[in-house]
Amino acid sequence: MTALRKAEAPLRATIDSIFRAAGCAPAEAAAIANHLVDANLAGHDSHGIGMVPEYVRAIREKRMTLNGHVRVVSDTGAVLVLDAGRAAGQVAGAEAMDLGIQRARTNGAVVVALRQSHHLGRIGAYAERCLAAGIASVHFVNVIGHRPLVAPFGGSDVRLGTNPFCAGIPRKGGAPLVLDMATSRVAYGKVRVARNAGHRVAPGTLIDGQGRPTDDPAVMVPDVKGALLPMGEHKGSGLALLCDILAGAFTLGGTNHAGAFDDDMIINNMFSVLLDPDAFGDGMRLAGEIEKAVAWVKASPPAPGTDAVLVAGEPELARRAERRAEGIPVDTETWAQIAAAAATLGVTVA
Repeated sequence: MTALRKAEAPLRATIDSIFRAAGCAPAEAAAIANHLVDANLAGHDSHGIGMVPEYVRAIREKRMTLNGHVRVVSDTGAVLVLDAGRAAGQVAGAEAMDLGIQRARTNGAVVVALRQSHHLGRIGAYAERCLAAGIASVHFVNVIGHRPLVAPFGGSDVRLGTNPFCAGIPRKGGAPLVLDMATSRVAYGKVRVARNAGHRVAPGTLIDGQGRPTDDPAVMVPDVKGALLPMGEHKGSGLALLCDILAGAFTLGGTNHAGAFDDDMIINNMFSVLLDPDAFGDGMRLAGEIEKAVAWVKASPPAPGTDAVLVAGEPELARRAERRAEGIPVDTETWAQIAAAAATLGVTVA
């Protein structure tokens, strides 16, 4: 399927106009638009502008709270529990991190338990927000509302969410380390992107409704008839369950279990640990140890067919440079879906 190339600035303006028309205040519309376009720039198309139709439906059906903000439920100093009340995830996530950054600077460390946010989008954006303030962070996220999409290791039907894990570590000697991943073999959005583009998915990614391996994204999109497989087999399956418990139980936002599903709802809970590196003693020594570890890994001779050893965050840096220079690729089916969603709000896109 043909891929269009969209320039960054006009694309941000287009997505912004859609959410303003949907009723978002200017700041909220900009937060959502910037987050989605930034995801595409980083190469995470699964969490980019392809989410626009779903978000517009959520607003229209009142599954997302327009212009909402986080509310402090409890504050023990070391632990902040926040409720987003289904506010836009891009707003709730940023507000939660800003509160956590302030507390981490005061105490050296803090746990931020955010519950009941509408779809948070690319979790790496929240690690990057912390990194911009010099704060390291670890994030465990679960997905509730929507039925599970992932089969547990050894299972044949959906029981787990794609439950992201993310961590960010600042560096004084280079770009920060940002590990951002779904605990499934691929994010669900990548299966949606593949279907829209008319592509198959990699072997070992999906099983059909009978538990048999398949490369056909139609077993997941538009209706969930099969299951994604966990990344790393039992390791990804175990991490996904821990994400569900830390993000769902410790925030009291809810875990996945029978009878708790609504396929029209995408709600995230996020359990985050924020750390101020300066609280751990000798900052120069800490920074030096990080650089030694990175240099040691990157010095490995590249394997056949590989140009260089990359560390977490480097692929996104390269993709941003490429897409800023050449435009952001968007398949025509995804763009048609965005245009159709915009038309319901009286907005015409090119």
